[in-house]
Amino acid sequence: MSECQVEPAWRYNDLREWMHEAERLGELRTVLGASWQEEIGLAADVVIPRDDGPAVVFDEVPGCAKGFRLIINVFAGKRRNMTLGFPDHLSKQELSQVFFEHYLKNPRRTTPDIVETGPVFENILTADEIDVTKFPTPIWHADDGGRYIGTGCFTVTMDPDERWVNAGCYRAMIQDRKSVSLLMVPGKHGHIHREKYFSRGERMPVALVVGGDPLFFFIAGTEFPYGVSEFDIVGGMRGKPVQLVRGKVTGLPFPANAEIVLEGYLDPKIRKREGPFGEWMGYYAGGTSPQPVIDIQAIYHRNDPVLLGVPPLGGGSDEMARYRAIIRSAMLNQELAAAGVPDVTQIWCHEIGASRMLHGIAIKQRYPGHAKQVGVLAASCGSTVYGCKFVIVVDDDIDVSNFEQLMWAMVTRSDPATSMDILRRMRTTPADPLLTEERRRTGDLTNSRAVIDATRPFEWRDKFPKVNAPSPEVSHKAREKFGYLLGLAGST
Repeated sequence: MSECQVEPAWRYNDLREWMHEAERLGELRTVLGASWQEEIGLAADVVIPRDDGPAVVFDEVPGCAKGFRLIINVFAGKRRNMTLGFPDHLSKQELSQVFFEHYLKNPRRTTPDIVETGPVFENILTADEIDVTKFPTPIWHADDGGRYIGTGCFTVTMDPDERWVNAGCYRAMIQDRKSVSLLMVPGKHGHIHREKYFSRGERMPVALVVGGDPLFFFIAGTEFPYGVSEFDIVGGMRGKPVQLVRGKVTGLPFPANAEIVLEGYLDPKIRKREGPFGEWMGYYAGGTSPQPVIDIQAIYHRNDPVLLGVPPLGGGSDEMARYRAIIRSAMLNQELAAAGVPDVTQIWCHEIGASRMLHGIAIKQRYPGHAKQVGVLAASCGSTVYGCKFVIVVDDDIDVSNFEQLMWAMVTRSDPATSMDILRRMRTTPADPLLTEERRRTGDLTNSRAVIDATRPFEWRDKFPKVNAPSPEVSHKAREKFGYLLGLAGST
């Protein structure tokens, strides 16, 4: 892959500075008086599917104090590049490439600084003051089982043996004024920590950040290696240590400039019904289940706090799919390079599959079996193994980030009987609507996936019929000459 010659330049260090930058770009709107019961969810359904839709701040939400705000749709428009530290002229494919080159190819890790205090401690609520319902948490989807305060959140936990700190994204539903349920999927790092505590009959300390820096949320929701703290990763990306404070109840660290933090314990003996929730695959597949709840011992929040909402909509049309496509494509690029696979020219983890279910990879073929090697590896890498269903490998004349081009290559260069390999009993997600109740009950969270070789057959690739599409040079000439018919700049 060719390098994009840009350098990261960070313009924000917390959510408020991010909001200032979004406003500078002309991409921040404010809505007053929308209800959490229905109207905020309706607005999300309108705004979030648009790739160029604005970020929206909801204030004066009925039943909440003025100044208690909610923001949605942080990853769209020009601000998506700003959020990852890059100039706004880059395409999504270029953005993924520079993310790989600057943050993954030679990753830096910077140890955080622990400071005594920060803006997050402007308000400290304990005992009878604790009331998590005071924040403008909406009903995101009509059939949700409750108010999900944790969508754009991350949970801080510490391994009780190894003492490393993890920040992971797990959805959180309000149960009552002093507790929220926390759904952790088996195999995720937070779940590994939890099971260590629970196996000993101990409560697990938890700090749940529900309002904060978007970058922390994006990194916490990405599959980084076991034992590596996301705080170190963010510090390395920004080139300076993250400033953390310690919770006054558990001692767990969290960002000093976070907006809202809930601190408490998960008890192995206390569970409450969680769900259903409209998940990232676009279905209510997980139903309801008894899940551990955080017994909230303290709430910390800034003056006029901002709750970060990132509700999944499904169908590849939400910001969760957008940000994950950028980052996961970069991570798969890194993993294939580390595996020694030559001549991978482009990668895209498609939004239509929420960046997990459909992956397109372009290669410059070097030997027989090259395409299958790439496909099988890509179906099994750490960044893609969870929930993957299709990997399509194509030649390097295809733009794999263009869904129509990827499908054209698949239907014209692959044969269903000979070009497809099926991998069985691979790791899937509880959000998969194809999992039966029996399989959920027995813990059989597996699926199959197809690796499709949609490259020209290596042995006679030079004799494969020539495409009738214009070359890049001819396309450029056509646009220069007749682009005016479509209102294209630079045409005569």
